[in-house]
Parts: sequence; structure tokens; C-alpha cells
Amino acid sequence: MKTTDEKNNFLQNLLLWREKHIKDKQFVLLLSFLVGIFTALAAYILKFLVEYIKEFLTENFDTTGANWLYLVYPVVGIFVTGLFIRKIVRDDIGHGVTKILYAISRKQSRIKRHNVWSSVCASAITIGFGGSVGAEAPIVLTGSAIGSNLGSLFRMDHKTLMLLVGCGAAGAVSGIFKAPIAGVVFTLEVLMMDLTMAFLLPLLITSVTAASVSYLLTGTEAMFQFHLDYPFSLERIPYAIALGIFCGLVAWYFTRSMNWIEDIFRRYKNPYVKFLIGSAMLSVLIFLFPPMYGEGYDTISLLLNGASISDWETVMNNSLFYGNAHLLVLYLILIILFKVFASSATNGGGGCGGIFAPSLFLGCIAGFVFSYVCNEFNIGNTYIPEKNFALMGMAGLMSGVMHAPLTGVFLIAELTGGYGLFLPLMIVSVCAYLTIIVFEPHSIYSMRLAKSGELITHHKDKAVLTLMNMDSVIETDFLTVRPDMDLAQMVKTISQSGRNLFPVVDIRNELIGVVVLDDIRNIIFRQELYHRYHVAEFMVVPKARIITTDSMEVVMEKFDSTNSWNLPVVDENNKYIGCVSKSKVLSTYRQMMVDLSAE
Repeated sequence: MKTTDEKNNFLQNLLLWREKHIKDKQFVLLLSFLVGIFTALAAYILKFLVEYIKEFLTENFDTTGANWLYLVYPVVGIFVTGLFIRKIVRDDIGHGVTKILYAISRKQSRIKRHNVWSSVCASAITIGFGGSVGAEAPIVLTGSAIGSNLGSLFRMDHKTLMLLVGCGAAGAVSGIFKAPIAGVVFTLEVLMMDLTMAFLLPLLITSVTAASVSYLLTGTEAMFQFHLDYPFSLERIPYAIALGIFCGLVAWYFTRSMNWIEDIFRRYKNPYVKFLIGSAMLSVLIFLFPPMYGEGYDTISLLLNGASISDWETVMNNSLFYGNAHLLVLYLILIILFKVFASSATNGGGGCGGIFAPSLFLGCIAGFVFSYVCNEFNIGNTYIPEKNFALMGMAGLMSGVMHAPLTGVFLIAELTGGYGLFLPLMIVSVCAYLTIIVFEPHSIYSMRLAKSGELITHHKDKAVLTLMNMDSVIETDFLTVRPDMDLAQMVKTISQSGRNLFPVVDIRNELIGVVVLDDIRNIIFRQELYHRYHVAEFMVVPKARIITTDSMEVVMEKFDSTNSWNLPVVDENNKYIGCVSKSKVLSTYRQMMVDLSAE
């Protein structure tokens, strides 16, 4: 067995051989190819585990009535997942896409090694036992972790690591959905990657590779079977617009409700209290509404392929509502209202999963209910195909929840093969997106980061400021002075410094003011005043203080509002840390802009 030193020597030799024989650009393409293979395999393993656990637990359920085991399985799943996360992983692995965005903006695109496997295990247990969440966000975090750690292994720079994180996300979406275009678009739209050829080509390689591996493992058919019986016609455009607005409102309800419920769970510090609340809520909801069990893809397939009420009413199988076809619409509306509680309870109680699948699930039901009601009341005297609008609703809700209209369009088209509905998919997605941004400017993934100024955006100026690290611009060569020092001591300090600003600190190193050289230039050469004046008499209050927790955008706002070139930096307790000069910030900004824009 190789020792640690032997492994390090082998890796060092491999790195040296790579640098000598393979150029950086070609090596990045090779890494993107490997990321595509590994993410597709991870996606396959996760889907297999979820389906196997679900089939094993529910294959003997009675379809004609309620099944009491629905009250048990979700509780077991959340409990086991919570133990796994607390005792084995010992780290928070929820909110996968948010963690990726944070890693890009604040951790130099470095994602912990355990994320390569921990999210797969935790989400497989959660969803297989009935957790009302999706496997896609965990696999996106897994894919990004694969890209980040593969890049770190070969000592790639920050920019390349960011690219490989994006490749991992693209490969995960492409692999789990067999949707290579959606994988690329998701990365560009949700993770805010820069649209240059240097970024786009590796993303394409990873997506195509991941999709190809998935085709080899599971066949080439689309994830959901869909046959276009009713081609889209112009008279249905107003209905598509109305559906988009409806989906945008549902997405707004889903986003706000999920944040509200998660805030309630966050108030409780004891994980067992969270478990009791979350598992009780989830098990009751799944007992009443079995379609909420797991990802809900069976319900999506049913609504996309059903042709009559006799087909659609089977959605109420395994429940107390079985055989009551007249309650179908009410049943589905209740699912729309309570699905967010089930998903939030799953994650809040200790489970692990994402909102990809809940978005698709809710969108499908929302589109079906919209069209069914229109047909039932003969609104507009035009027939609205339920299956078509169920498909379009999936794109609309995903666009609204994720603020990603292109992802919604391409993902649904690739998931179902519904390319014949490309125009209405675009109409619904755009209308849903325009509706939700009226109420919610940020997606469910990015709103917390946006509040703290840590969100990468497509606005390149803001993106560069977000990526800049405060530690990289703080300068510590500004000499400090004490308020009791006289002018003679001040002049001696000036002679030892190349700066024109001198922070004034007390014995506790707290900042109490600054001395500006220009303010005392008229007295520093008058020796008769050297022992008459003290720093406390000519120091001034700084025009602004930069706190170490400030974002770079806030820092630049302080420079602009004060018209200063140097500002002191303090921690949250007003302890002096150093100074930031505007010239240093601008220099770092220009270099990062060059790096980001380089092809």
C-alpha cells in the first residue's frame, strides 16, 4: 500500500508531466469530458437508488384506499437522513444550488470533498422514503463538487475552478434529465456563468458527454413520454399568456411560502424538535395526498398521457379520495396549496432534496387545472388540450421559481420531446418570469445571497465586485498613531511613512479618528509647536469606516459618497484592521475584469 509521501510524489510527477505535454486549454477540455462522465454516473446511481427504495417500500400498496404506511415511511426517511448528516457528514448539505453560488462568490469555487457523495446518499434516503423534494439540486451540488475537486486535484487556478464547477452543474442537469441543451442553459442562466467561448465549449463537452452516458445506461427515450395530439394554434395564444401569469403567481406563492416556513424551522436550534415538526407535517400530507410522495414524476406522466376523466382520476389512487372523480379539481388545487408545506417540511425536518422536481410537479398540475377549468366552463369557446397545457405549466413554474425562462423552455422540450410546442412554451415561460419579478426580484436560490451582497450577476461590473475578496485589498502599511502623541512624534511617524493618512487608535486598538497629512502640512515644519499640539487636537473623524463584513459594492459606494481615496477598515467591534485605498481596489478590479473577459 502506498504511503502518503509516495502518493504526493506520484501526483507531483503527474502534474509536472501534464504541464510539459498538455496545454492548459486542452487540459481544461479533457477535465470537462471527465466531469461529464462522472456526473452522469452519479446521476444514474442516485436515480437508481431512489427508484429502488420507492418500489421496494410501496409496490404492495392498496390502490383503492388509504395506506397507513404513508404515515411511517417519511418519518423514517427524515430521521435516518438527519442522523446521517449529523453523525457522518457533520456539515450542512441543504440548498445545493445556493451553496454553489456561494462557493463561486466567496470560496474561490472550492466545494468540500464530501459533497461528491454525501448529497447522493442523503437525498436517496430522503426521497426514496417519501420526502417531497427532488433529486436534481443534490445531484447538481454533487456534479459541481466533482468539477471543483477534480480541478483542485490538478491545482487549477480560480477561474478554471469556477468553469469546472459550472461544468459539473451542466453535466448533472444533462445527465439526470437527458437534456444537454438545458444543462448548458441552466449553468449560464442560474449560476450566472460568463457567456464566452472559453466557458461555453467546456460546458458543451460536459453536457453532451453526460447525456451520452445517460443514453448508454438508460436508453435514448425522453424522460417523460408525450405525444402531441393537438398542435398549437393561434387562438390559444391568449390562454398561453394567461397560463404564464397564473404560473408566475403560483411560483410567487411557492417561493414566499417556502422562505416563510424555512424561517420558522430556523428558529428551532434542536434538530429533534425540527424533526418532530417536519416529519409530522410531511407524513400527514403524504397520507392525505399520496402524489406528494417523493418526486411526483408518476403524477406528471399520468397528466401528460391521460385522455379522459377515467385516466386522470387515478391520481387519487392510494388515498381517502379514491373513486371520487367529481373531486378531482379540488384535490389537485389542494395539492398546489400544500405541496410547498410538504417540501419545506422535508428539508426543515432534516431531509435533503431540491425544488427542481416540486417545480415540475406543481407546474404540471397548475397547467392541467387551468386548462380543465377553462374547458369545464367553456371559457372563450376554445378547447384547451389538458396535456399540452400541463406540459406548458411545467415550463412556466420552473421559469418563475428559478427566474430562468430559457431553462424552463429547453428543459421541458427535452424532457418530453415536446418540440412542437416551442412557441407556447416560450410564451408561458416569459409571462411567468415577467409576473414573478414584479413581486420577487431574485430566484428562490439567490434571494439570501442577494440580501447579503454575495450574489454573482450577469452585470459584469457587479459580478467582478462580488468576486473580489476584501482581504486582497486591505493594506496594513498605514502607520497608526495615538491621540496623546505630540506633534514632534507625529512628524517622526510621517517621516517613516509613505502614506498621507494616519489612523488614530486608543490603547485597545479601537479606531477613534484619522490624521490627514494635508490638514497639518502648515504646522509640521514649525518646531516651536512640536510640544504644544497633540494628535487629539488635529485628528478628524473619518468620512466613513469600512467594516470587514462589507461587500465590495458597499465599499465602492462609501468611496463614491465620501470622495475619498483612503478609508480605514475596522471589524464589528471597531478594532482597527488596516486601510483600503481606492487605487488598490481599481487596480484589482481591472485585473479581474481582464481575467474574466479573457478568451
